[in-house]
Amino acid sequence: PNHRNSKMTIFEWENFLGRKGELSDDYPSLPAMGWGSSAVSSFHAHSGAWVCSQFPGYRGFQYILECDCHAGEYKHFREWGSHAQTSQVQSIRRIQQ
Repeated sequence: PNHRNSKMTIFEWENFLGRKGELSDDYPSLPAMGWGSSAVSSFHAHSGAWVCSQFPGYRGFQYILECDCHAGEYKHFREWGSHAQTSQVQSIRRIQQ
C-alpha cells in the first residue's frame, strides 16, 4: 500500500488551536511519541484517510477521518461521528487505499 501522501495535523484544542503535531505515519501510541495530552480535540486530514482510536494500541472507540469529508477539517470531536463522546485519542493509523 502507498501511504507516502498521507498527512494529518492534530491539535490539542478545538478549532485548530493549542499544541499541534504533523503526522504522516502510523502511531500506535501518541503518548509514547511525546504527545503529552490524552486529548486531540481537532484534526486536519490533508490527505488520505485515518483511523483514530481512543487508547494506545488502536483500542477503544474508533473514528474514521477522511480528507474528502468536511474538507478534511474536523474542528470539534462531535464532528467525528454520532458516537463520539470524548476527545480522547491515543493512537492513529492510516487506512490502506
